[in-house]
Amino acid sequence: MKPLARRLIIVTTLALTLVAGWSCSGQKHGAQDRQDGKVQITRLEDLPLHTYKVEGNVTDLLESDARIMALADEVERDVTHDMATYAVDDKTTQLRWESTLLTIDLLKDRDAAALRRIERMRELEDKEATRLTTGLSTEAMIEAAKDADPEKDFDAYASAYQAALARELNALPWDVVEDEVQSAKGQMEIISENLLKGAVAARVGPSVERTGELNADQAAGVLSTYYAIHYRVPLKQVMVATYQQYIDAHAKPKENIWPQRTLTLTQDEKLTPVLVAIWDSGVDVSLFPGRVYDNVHEGPNLMDDDGNGFTDDLHGPAYDYNANRTTGDLQPLDDATGRIDAVMSQMKGFMDIRADVDSPEASALKQRLSALDQQDIAALLEDLSLAGNYAHGTHVAGIVAEGNPYVRLLNARHSYDYHLIPVARTIAWGLRDAAKITAIVDYLKKADVRVVNMSWGEARKDAEDSLEANGVGKDAEERRALARKVFDMQKKALYEGIKGAPDILFVAAAGNADNDVAFDEFIPSSFDLPNLIVVGAVDQAGEPTSFTSFGPTVQVYANGFEVESFVPGGKRMSMSGTSMASPNVANLAAKLLAIDPTLTPPQVIDLIRSGCDQRSYGEKKYLLLNPKHSAELLRAQKS
Repeated sequence: MKPLARRLIIVTTLALTLVAGWSCSGQKHGAQDRQDGKVQITRLEDLPLHTYKVEGNVTDLLESDARIMALADEVERDVTHDMATYAVDDKTTQLRWESTLLTIDLLKDRDAAALRRIERMRELEDKEATRLTTGLSTEAMIEAAKDADPEKDFDAYASAYQAALARELNALPWDVVEDEVQSAKGQMEIISENLLKGAVAARVGPSVERTGELNADQAAGVLSTYYAIHYRVPLKQVMVATYQQYIDAHAKPKENIWPQRTLTLTQDEKLTPVLVAIWDSGVDVSLFPGRVYDNVHEGPNLMDDDGNGFTDDLHGPAYDYNANRTTGDLQPLDDATGRIDAVMSQMKGFMDIRADVDSPEASALKQRLSALDQQDIAALLEDLSLAGNYAHGTHVAGIVAEGNPYVRLLNARHSYDYHLIPVARTIAWGLRDAAKITAIVDYLKKADVRVVNMSWGEARKDAEDSLEANGVGKDAEERRALARKVFDMQKKALYEGIKGAPDILFVAAAGNADNDVAFDEFIPSSFDLPNLIVVGAVDQAGEPTSFTSFGPTVQVYANGFEVESFVPGGKRMSMSGTSMASPNVANLAAKLLAIDPTLTPPQVIDLIRSGCDQRSYGEKKYLLLNPKHSAELLRAQKS
């Protein structure tokens, strides 16, 4: 299982955002011939599989201009073939193709083609802030190169670039692009050649070492990283300074709409307690005294006192990342126990940098990154991943419990694997994970849980990536087929589990891949069930974030930007992601049930949706959460 907090490792979002996998060859589930000769694709998996042989390690590849250009030729051939052969209505897939070809255009000095491709990408982008900032820096680089040759007079080129970027930025509406500009500045502040190469070696190196090849996602990421090293890193200081000038000139934060929408229940209202399951990475239950589920039939004695199959499930069931039953409220820290405070501080530094917050943690992290060797980056990435997983469930629980003295939290813990070489998702693992899903849902039903928050998601690509990292399977086709079998086990168990618990409302995060969850088959966010509500993320002004996933099953949007909550130990921290949006909806659902415990899940969903404000971006409309209005509708019905 993957938590859906927004990715913490900013360098990977800048140069290693490995697009969702292009997969299985042939015409299967969603492939149909059309009159124009193209094959219609309705599911990501039905696009063909592409792989690229690599001799040696991936760092050597990044240091060879000739090999990078040869890889660019191969990737360009495959992408252009797919674009000509397959009809794909999914805009996210089209944007991935265009983005990869844009990188190749730039590597091959095809400036006119690059500018046309940027315009095409903007036409495909529905989110206004993303559309306005797409290709901005690239356009400035192309414009600057007309005035000065970067190889002959870099200083003159950098000066021309700064002027061009400033013109581009100053033409933008600050109230729309604020978050994107601040994030871009934060990302640029920490990148370096060392960091980018180290991140590639850590993320991609293990699978290349075992399989001798790159998949299409990784190849696109390697090309993007090569471009960043040679074209963006040299302009780092100029870019940061220009972004900062724009920020300083407009430093007026967006209006925060959420305080006026907040619904707070009080103890003197004498409402009904509501049991909510936090199906997540684990909760520091000590932070919620009097509001935690207590299994009175179980004792802390390493025994299954109540005979339910779980040992010491004092506050709920627990599983490790091997999908085996275990004990404990929080994910174990392994050898990071002694340094967890430092690692949590680094994680906060990453988030502060992304949000352009000048904090001691951000300053310390910048200093550390500037002195970090390539070989140390893998350990840093694993530490940060562990810290994110460790904090995730508690942060979610804090959002669910905010302003509700009637909530009772059941801790349904499943651990996330933080290792760069994760547990291989074999058939045996898939069987265990499917059994885990079934057992957890059964546990929740027996405990009379009313609401379940699921700030996580799965995709077939997760299984495939794990097999690739471990070198399982004779080739990519075999890994793809095995991943499908494992994923189908998870999908079936989760779908049937939710469907078989009609009295429980399940609240799921849409995902942070800026994709159509139905086309990419994300679970559970692609499910359409009467007792499931899927949540996308908006920012403090109620505008869709650049990262939020979407699709026909995403019903409402809630605050998922810099949401403050608890982390283990009691400190408070701001995090972003649909992981934070989902518990805001679960919070409202629990409050509605506290007011009227006779409500069914479909009735709760209807109240949540009816209370929303309707907004739009591009051609899409969306429902924006309004907790106060939903509660007013319910109280009006009751009176």
